[in-house]
Amino acid sequence: MISVVDYGAGNVGSVIRMIEKVGGRAQRVASAAQIDAADKLILPGVGAFDYGMSRLAERGLIEALHRAALERKIPVLGICLGMQLMCKGSEEGELPGLGWLDANATKFEFDAQTRLPVPHMGWNTLAIARPNALLDNALARTRFYFVHSYKVRCNDPDDVIATTEYGAPFVSVFGRDNLFGAQFHPEKSHRFGMAMMAHFLEWQHAQ
Repeated sequence: MISVVDYGAGNVGSVIRMIEKVGGRAQRVASAAQIDAADKLILPGVGAFDYGMSRLAERGLIEALHRAALERKIPVLGICLGMQLMCKGSEEGELPGLGWLDANATKFEFDAQTRLPVPHMGWNTLAIARPNALLDNALARTRFYFVHSYKVRCNDPDDVIATTEYGAPFVSVFGRDNLFGAQFHPEKSHRFGMAMMAHFLEWQHAQ
């Protein structure tokens, strides 16, 4: 059973439907007690960084998330804003993030010659940097759906799992131990997202 955190800032229903489509079982969780009982967590997210952190705090979920990710070390997948919330902070806001990885979210900025639109929105590909539990070489040239104005910068290059090109390479997937974050939306990425979600269903992190 995969528990999808509902804190009022994510496509919870779409994520649950994607998990069910690949043969898994999923539930919506919205309390600390439910997070404490979870075996696997997905932290989705859409919107602004400070709003997301505020919603987690208002619902009393932050300490339970820390216990799940850092003490019990269950598999956790952050999606889009959920990935950025796993960082130390973001240029988008002033609140600290969960701080699970040594990373920060920064705004896309381009010079006059590049002039790419922000947000980065639409289909794009991944360049996989190292072996991992959720993406393999067979998915290296597949496409995923992105919608975001901020990108993650990892201070430890060992945390980078995949990059994507948008004016310059940015970190589109990061991970360490039981923690995994994807800047794209697997729940909107059709068969490519289904393949990744199927890997997450199968993932058993060795504690």
